[in-house]
Amino acid sequence: MIESLLVANRGEIARRIIRTARRLGVRAIAVHSEADAGLPFVAEADEAVCVGPANPAQSYRNVEAILAAAKSTGAQAIHPGYGFLSENADFARTVESSGLIWVGPGADAITAMGDKINARNLMAAAGVPVAPGTTDPAADLDAAVAAAAEIGYPVMVKAAAGGGGMGMGVANDEAALRTEYDKVRSFAERMFGDGSVLIERYFPRVRHVEVQILGLADGRVVALGERECSVQRRNQKLVEESPSPAVSPELRERFLAAAVRAGEAVGYRNAGTVECLLVPRERGLTGDGPASEEFFFLEMNTRLQVEHPVTELVYGVDLVEEQLRVAAGLAPTFDPDALAPRGHAIELRINAEDPKRFLPGPGVITAWTEPTGDGVRVDSGYVAGNTVTPFYDSLMAKLIVSGATRAEAIERARAAVAAFELTGPKCNLPFFAELLENDEFLSGDYDTGIVSRMR
Repeated sequence: MIESLLVANRGEIARRIIRTARRLGVRAIAVHSEADAGLPFVAEADEAVCVGPANPAQSYRNVEAILAAAKSTGAQAIHPGYGFLSENADFARTVESSGLIWVGPGADAITAMGDKINARNLMAAAGVPVAPGTTDPAADLDAAVAAAAEIGYPVMVKAAAGGGGMGMGVANDEAALRTEYDKVRSFAERMFGDGSVLIERYFPRVRHVEVQILGLADGRVVALGERECSVQRRNQKLVEESPSPAVSPELRERFLAAAVRAGEAVGYRNAGTVECLLVPRERGLTGDGPASEEFFFLEMNTRLQVEHPVTELVYGVDLVEEQLRVAAGLAPTFDPDALAPRGHAIELRINAEDPKRFLPGPGVITAWTEPTGDGVRVDSGYVAGNTVTPFYDSLMAKLIVSGATRAEAIERARAAVAAFELTGPKCNLPFFAELLENDEFLSGDYDTGIVSRMR
């Protein structure tokens, strides 16, 4: 096993990785910005190094500072968490060329899946279903208009290098496409340094379902079930659950097989997620057959996901431990041929944002009491007295509940939301209290428009 691990991240995910590292007897090293010096993950690490001021470009994305911290502390490996440098292929290569172990997929896999057009084409060649769309970037507006006419409106205009719900626009006709194309291209150039744009068929009513994969040290790729991620605001997830209430056993078999093919196509190692759109057939392309059986590859996240805990609870694995074992060349703790889900889990992302318009509301935390009880887990990045600053993502904690059934998990979620005392910053807990009484959500028959309909 790896002996010392530098966690190149912050907040709840850094704290969560450190927890597993220490349980395994691995020396955990934190890096932090000046603004985060007082957060729990810093205190809980065996060693901590300040890597710069609050600005992420000068701290958590500062490759030289992070590598210097690894060298000065004698770190053997680096875990990037999610966000920041986690899907930066150049950083992965630099880590390995520096003689360190990279806890993540290989740089070539990150590169292959980082460009949405290249990823689409790779997946299509591997037999993974992809939605109708361009196989090359739309070189200019005329090319985009021609592609949309062939695909059929409405279309999604997407930044090829985008991610996290950013760099996307919907066009219902040519006039809207002309506006959205320029908007997305400009945003992509500014945010990602790459203005490449692709055009895809847009489905107004879809579910967002993803599959957790793990590329093992022996070369095999296994799938650890699916997660439903359709409760979103601004294309960004708020709630995840596993298994998906929309996925039948037959569809699950096809979903998981496609995800494994996706991983095998790029020689994937370590943890990753294959994200898909699930389209009811009556709203899809063929117009026949039973509902909710058409799915398309969306993208692949070449890292650990925010929502990984629901998979951990349903499959009884510690995905961070499995990541470390793969990176060390060790076999998994589970039998890859005997994976089976048990029960149901739901994750609620507790953000520092108002529960109506979901606008950020940072501030000093004046009270913080986490719920406890059977089937309740909280992965948090803060405690009372900490300040949620405007420099980073608004995620404060993840409330994860599990039960023998979806109904039991929902009951436990209601009680946990009511018991979670959090004051100071704005907080979206009241939204979750509302969602957990919403008939559409309770039925399990919801899609990515549920939050818009609630608001």
